[in-house]
Amino acid sequence: MVEVPATSANLGPGFDCFGLALDWVERVSLRIQESGFAIQVSGEGADQVPRDETHLIIRSALLGLADLRVGVTGLALSCHNTIPHGRGLGSSSAAIVAGLLAARTLAGLPPDPGWTLRHATAIEGHPDNVAAAIYGGFVLAYEGRDGVAVMEGRVAPDLRAVVFTPTTGLATTAARELLPSWVPHVDAAANSARAALLVEAVAGRPELLWEATRDWLHQEYRRSAMPRSTELMTQLRGVGLPAVISGAGPTVLVLGTSQTLDCAAASGWVPATAGFSCRRFRIGVGARVLV
Repeated sequence: MVEVPATSANLGPGFDCFGLALDWVERVSLRIQESGFAIQVSGEGADQVPRDETHLIIRSALLGLADLRVGVTGLALSCHNTIPHGRGLGSSSAAIVAGLLAARTLAGLPPDPGWTLRHATAIEGHPDNVAAAIYGGFVLAYEGRDGVAVMEGRVAPDLRAVVFTPTTGLATTAARELLPSWVPHVDAAANSARAALLVEAVAGRPELLWEATRDWLHQEYRRSAMPRSTELMTQLRGVGLPAVISGAGPTVLVLGTSQTLDCAAASGWVPATAGFSCRRFRIGVGARVLV
């Protein structure tokens, strides 16, 4: 059995490179069987996922096993989904990382974060969520000389995250189609400065979080696809809270210390939170093998 966290990507200015693991996990059990694929899925999105080898966890495990030169004729999967699909909380990344980590376990090998990152990025197409799911905490994923690499950032012990999740989702592909092929140089420069500032803010300068989470690259361009979420983010930022769109959305994430978030909750947040579920999390650890 393996355990994988939900994640939030971008965090405002860190488009396709920043990721944050949440203390919110899914557990997945995968074993080899004689033939065929037996899939038992419950929970979030259970009625929408395939029950054959195209299931993302199975597909990822098979790709991993093939790379490890382990041949199997059948797999049995059991999982209870807790991360809602299409909400910008890394449900697909969790499935991919779970499948790859389970593949190494079935092959009798210890976890290898670099191997998992390489294959997970190839499957997902971008490294931010998968990197956070693998390493936990706050990560910066980037394309290095030898392929995708990860820097694990420091996280202040008192940093917390609140997520406001709507009942309806948004496909990542649809959100990406709204992004322009270029942005003004002045916007790119401003975004770079905030991304650098966010590393310091997360590490222990919470007073910088509001300024550090400003974004010029993606959130406003996606407003038409998630108007209620963008309005909620705008209202939360308007009262001084560092709110961002989580990943491709439409979940809204707020970062802050326990004290700051307690005060915000006591004041009732803002009216636009109606229709969103609200949950608070600590920063999570990376994927791990339980059995």
